Amino acid sequence: MSLHFTSEQRLDDGVLEREFTLGEVPGILWTPGSAPAPLILLGHPPLGLQKMYPRLVARARHAAADGFASATIELPGSGDRPRWAAAEQARAEQARADLRRAKEAGEPVSDEIIDALVLPLVDKAVPEWRAALDALLSLPEIGGPVGYSGGVISIGVRLAAVEPRIVAAVLFAGSFVPRTMFEEARQVTTPLHVLLQWDDEGNDRQAALDLFDAFGSKEKSLHANMGGHTGVPSYAGDAAAQFFARHLK
Repeated sequence: MSLHFTSEQRLDDGVLEREFTLGEVPGILWTPGSAPAPLILLGHPPLGLQKMYPRLVARARHAAADGFASATIELPGSGDRPRWAAAEQARAEQARADLRRAKEAGEPVSDEIIDALVLPLVDKAVPEWRAALDALLSLPEIGGPVGYSGGVISIGVRLAAVEPRIVAAVLFAGSFVPRTMFEEARQVTTPLHVLLQWDDEGNDRQAALDLFDAFGSKEKSLHANMGGHTGVPSYAGDAAAQFFARHLK
């Protein structure tokens, strides 16, 4: 797939922001003044790039201030991308309905529901992230090495397991984790910095701790902060930036 830039603007801090398409996949690339720059892939939940843009551009500006380029892509089925195929869409809608019922009843969310919600997204998204990485690394303003930062954590786990060009990853706990991901986590040897909100209302804390324990990385650190899903303190970002500075420069 070829990468085509569709727009560009210079932000007030000098960061160059360019929207692109990679086949049918939209994305955004942010580059600092220095080139070639190491690259950080910015993961995010499947809420659409337009909704996530304020948080993504803030992360990209922070990365650029440290001399890093960053990029993100629209996840399958999100934003203006086509919905899932009819059969997949029906399964996803049923899983979301089952999830709502389990939460309203105060019952644990079953592995079947989690698998139906998460695994199709991971299966579709990871090859697209790898194709985007192929295209981005061909640009003269992008060098190596490469890091991954964000969620959905299962996407980050698989990328870290299968993509040798990713040399460090910051993973955001806070989404459901299929059981198969624990086995994939054992294959991850990349240095890891894992963020966990201790009181995250939508996260199974014990599953996040078990996943961290399963990672095969010799260097891995867990950074837990008090508060809910959206209460990540600003200094948590500073610690993640120091992690990337250590591994990408």
